[in-house]
Amino acid sequence: MSLSKKQFDILSLLEGGNKSQRDLEKETGYSLGTINKVVNELQDLGYVEGKQISKKGLEALEPYRVKRAIFIAAGFGSRLVPITLNTPKPLVKVHGKRIIDSLIDACLEAEIKEIYIVRGYLGEQFDQLLYKYPMIKFLENPKYNEANNIGSAYIARDLIRNSYVLEADLLVSNPKIIRKYHYTSDVLGIYKDRSDDWVLTVDKDGFVDEEKIGGLNCHQMVGIYYISDADGVRLAKDIESTFLAPGGKEKYWETVINQVHRGEYKVRVLPCFDEDVIEIDTFNELKAIDPAYNV
Repeated sequence: MSLSKKQFDILSLLEGGNKSQRDLEKETGYSLGTINKVVNELQDLGYVEGKQISKKGLEALEPYRVKRAIFIAAGFGSRLVPITLNTPKPLVKVHGKRIIDSLIDACLEAEIKEIYIVRGYLGEQFDQLLYKYPMIKFLENPKYNEANNIGSAYIARDLIRNSYVLEADLLVSNPKIIRKYHYTSDVLGIYKDRSDDWVLTVDKDGFVDEEKIGGLNCHQMVGIYYISDADGVRLAKDIESTFLAPGGKEKYWETVINQVHRGEYKVRVLPCFDEDVIEIDTFNELKAIDPAYNV
């Protein structure tokens, strides 16, 4: 039996520990009346006993569990020159810690242990990660300089099911943005009154309507997607056909969903905040965050 969205939201929160009804109200945005109703439903189903999730409840959540994480890490990182002349951007250290470590640690905290890194530029340097993260598996993208990130997604396309797809150069300060369970495909977004960056507009139900550069009352796209099993089966074919089509190598993998096949996928925007995650785009931004580079 599949869960309703409200049942999933409450059950997945209870999996993380005991929650009062006030906690559930705050974290879901549902009214106390709705929460009472749904908790009663979950108790009737045997998914909740008292205020705790039951073994049967954990089994009900299992189909929604994230199976793997795929890191897109093949690019050069030209805007971070000179530091990236000798080091791939995800391996650049900020306050003594590699950028990619913050994301890998967040995935492990969410009990996601199947981790792939698509590497290209100075790819052998990623071997250093194996000392700390021996579970990592590498996928090679030797033609990283001939295509945008769709080239890396093309290599990993058959793995993008029940999985995260993450830009490997994001510095995460709030590991809770990586979740153990997901109800549908989704993407993290930071709400902005105005942005000149890549943004997503949403429909009345909170699903992605359009991806574009710049906008008002939009969500600035964070490069952390979750792709469901059903969407992943289809996406593998759509990535392949787009990549192999004329001009396909110039596209980004996420534009396959949001532009090439706009309206055909249902991807929910999950809100996060500026303080949760940072993409360091330039060397000046790196110096501003870590004064050790001011030499």
